[in-house]
Amino acid sequence: MAIVLGPNRYGKAETRLVRVVRDGESHRLADLNVSVALAGDLAATHLTGDNSGVLPTDTMKNTVYAFAKKHGVGEPEEFGLRLARHFVTSRAQVHSARVSIESHGWDRLGPHSFQRQGSHTRTATVTVTAEAEQVVSGITGLVLLNSTASEFHGFPRDDYTTLTGTTDRILATAVDARWRHALPAGDWATSYAGAVEALTGAFVDTYSYSLQQTLYAMGSRVLSARPEVAEIRLVLPNKHHYLVDLSPFGLANDNEVFIAGDRPYGLIEGTVTRDDAPAASAEWYL
Repeated sequence: MAIVLGPNRYGKAETRLVRVVRDGESHRLADLNVSVALAGDLAATHLTGDNSGVLPTDTMKNTVYAFAKKHGVGEPEEFGLRLARHFVTSRAQVHSARVSIESHGWDRLGPHSFQRQGSHTRTATVTVTAEAEQVVSGITGLVLLNSTASEFHGFPRDDYTTLTGTTDRILATAVDARWRHALPAGDWATSYAGAVEALTGAFVDTYSYSLQQTLYAMGSRVLSARPEVAEIRLVLPNKHHYLVDLSPFGLANDNEVFIAGDRPYGLIEGTVTRDDAPAASAEWYL
């Protein structure tokens, strides 16, 4: 039996970067969490401990900060592409660079005062090789709720089923969505804003018979609205809301008072894609 080294990569995870752009008295803020992973001709360090081809992860961290100063940050997709291209073109042993970014938004309160947005986080994952580039944009932690216009019934039952069907329920979720670009977006900010608007618009407009149906409607709306997007993957936890039994207090509960459940929760996952979408150049949904 032969023992061989399988796929591998290494890098620097979660480099925290805050970049202030000082335009006179009015400042702009970029707040990123940047992770870099490199793959390529790295067998020697695993098999013999030869580190001659291993760029230190500390250097990756320093590169993030230096590039933020020299080139600015801009949109997270732009910054990720700039970093990934640098690692692939500057190191012969690096065949693939993957840069994953979490971008935290801030609302302006004044020329140099900000309040951090707490409801969601923008994401971007860029993979660059000598042959191809792949950009995946996304959002995580986008909490949405419909207080009605949602049903769930007609499901199979067995000996362990206690759930009763309903024709009027709260539908709530925390959207984790990632979409792969088939074409360069050109204006990454506009593309991102348009995708998020499509996601939220579909959630609002869909009369839901299941969270799965809502997932497909949200993914379809993004693909219809954004021609640069090839496919989108959504992970939607079902944030259950349970009616409180108010009968011990002589009160009726007409879908008005709920317990917001924490766990366990349903988890709905799915990918919506164009039938003519170009194949992915690397794993993008992980």
